[in-house]
Amino acid sequence: SGGHGLPGGSGAAAASPRRPRRAGRGRGLEIRTRSVEQTLVPLVSQITTLINHKDKPKRSDKTLQAIQRVGQAVNLAVGRFVTVGEAIANENHELKEEMSVACIEARRAGETIAQLTDVASLDHPESDSHITIFTDKTGVVKAARLLLSSVTKVLVLADRIVIKQIITSRNKVLATMEQLEKVSSFQEFVQIFSQFGNEMVEFAHLTGDRQNDLKDEKKKARMAASRAVLEKCTMMLLTASKTCLRHPDCESARINKDGVFHRMRLALEQVIEIVTDSRPNGENEMAPISIYSGIKEFKVRVEGLRENLYFLSKENLSTMLEVILEHTEDFTDSAYTSHEHREHILELSKQAKMELEQLVSVWMQAQNQKTKDLMEDLEVAILKTCQCMNELKREVHSAATSLAADLLKYHTDHMVLKALKITGVEGNLEAVAEYTCKLSEQKEQLVEMCRLLRHVSGTEPLEITCIHAEDTFQVTGPQIISAAETLALHPSSKIAKENLEVFCEAWESQLSDMSLLLREINDVFEGRRGEKRVYLSLPRPGKHNANLKALKPVKLDTEEQAKIAKLGLELHLLTSDVDSETEKWEDQENEIVQHGQGMSSMAYSMYLFTRGEGLLKTTQDLFHQAEVMYF
Repeated sequence: SGGHGLPGGSGAAAASPRRPRRAGRGRGLEIRTRSVEQTLVPLVSQITTLINHKDKPKRSDKTLQAIQRVGQAVNLAVGRFVTVGEAIANENHELKEEMSVACIEARRAGETIAQLTDVASLDHPESDSHITIFTDKTGVVKAARLLLSSVTKVLVLADRIVIKQIITSRNKVLATMEQLEKVSSFQEFVQIFSQFGNEMVEFAHLTGDRQNDLKDEKKKARMAASRAVLEKCTMMLLTASKTCLRHPDCESARINKDGVFHRMRLALEQVIEIVTDSRPNGENEMAPISIYSGIKEFKVRVEGLRENLYFLSKENLSTMLEVILEHTEDFTDSAYTSHEHREHILELSKQAKMELEQLVSVWMQAQNQKTKDLMEDLEVAILKTCQCMNELKREVHSAATSLAADLLKYHTDHMVLKALKITGVEGNLEAVAEYTCKLSEQKEQLVEMCRLLRHVSGTEPLEITCIHAEDTFQVTGPQIISAAETLALHPSSKIAKENLEVFCEAWESQLSDMSLLLREINDVFEGRRGEKRVYLSLPRPGKHNANLKALKPVKLDTEEQAKIAKLGLELHLLTSDVDSETEKWEDQENEIVQHGQGMSSMAYSMYLFTRGEGLLKTTQDLFHQAEVMYF
């Protein structure tokens, strides 16, 4: 019972794991991060165990002791948790009042649960005047609701502080960027860029933690894309700014530098949009629908006719098909789609319209007269329509992926980039102009490839990665051209040469990422993988742990405290639950017992970390241990 299901869950909780979405009646308590959700899961599990106990269980000493131990563990863990919450409240005055109220409520509810579960010393709980879980189940339910509501509120308020830290960090980066844009001497630039580097590392860590904590895979992919832009642009900003300082009157060098600053500002803005869950001017982001998602939704509606003939109109289905077929024009109008693919897509589009006409005809008849023959005809029409859409899906997939494979193979030698570097160093402006035209053509091909791949990517995170790749080619192409023009005008300039190298490397890196993306799109299509997290070419979490301590301001300790508190709450609940569960199995060589004892041991290691002891040395070790426990 207790060894599987939720971590730290008992049989009752594991059978019906309810993950809380909102706490109490307060607005704005939606849980958007895994750390908050995973902190609440063991607490829900414990409380469910208490509430779902049999009204008249076997009153053995072990049962009474287990109930009391769970109640006390909940109270102690909540007490420690609330202490950290109160410390956070004292350091963040704008949240102090809300946080203090939530902490008081949590402490009160924890104490109530401890009192109601104080049953171990009772031989006959029913006849005793002392109110307990056996005599006042309603009281336990009320206390449990209050506890979950208040603990969730504390966690969500603490999460707001993390968001505030990211916004503060972004503002520091923006302010330093403005200084970098205005500098006129190398010495001043070097000093400010050093500060900028430290601020970017801090921002990268804060946003990296947030990315890994987000529950929404789409937001996670968007965050990964923005962070990849910032990572690559940091080096571009260095060389582009140095080139501008070395050649202050060069127009192409200024254009090159301005492009980098603009792109970084957009990426910083997108990170804040994701973190705060907002859009400028309150607008909603409407990503254009892909052919895959359109076909998927269309088939769901068509197959729904088996259950209900009246839940949608024929106009609704016709409109859905029209939208899908409009998107196939991206393929049929493309200069890069082969003649064979174009013909097949047009044929299947025509066939899809005919199949839908036939389906609508039978469907309308079946609405008036539900005979056995008509229902059989409807089933055939549904199958034929869905089969046609599957063939269309396979055809556009083949068209997009074969084009991508050909283009990536063709451009692996990077001939145009090599030629730009050579002719730039030679100062051959005419040859540079010729190769920049070729690069522009290559950019158009690759942008078109990304647009077509987006239609067949199969998952929202992969769609976002395609959009990011398209943006990267759109922006990096002109930046390579301005860097090459600068070098051609100043052929002996080492910094101009280095600057062109950096932009060419970014282009090559994106082409390399496209090969991985193409493989992943094919894997999803063939059903070899489900939704996969896309991190692009970001550094691994914890890569900079060694120098992080020096760069983090003291303020960030609160965030770490909050995270440790969350884990501390979990592991105390977890170990008490494991203890009470394994007692039931102590006479058996049981896999569940062994698994439970292993988890208990891991939890103890994590507890030692919170005291500065044991084998876990860094926060990354701690989070890794938490992942091992859950996955």
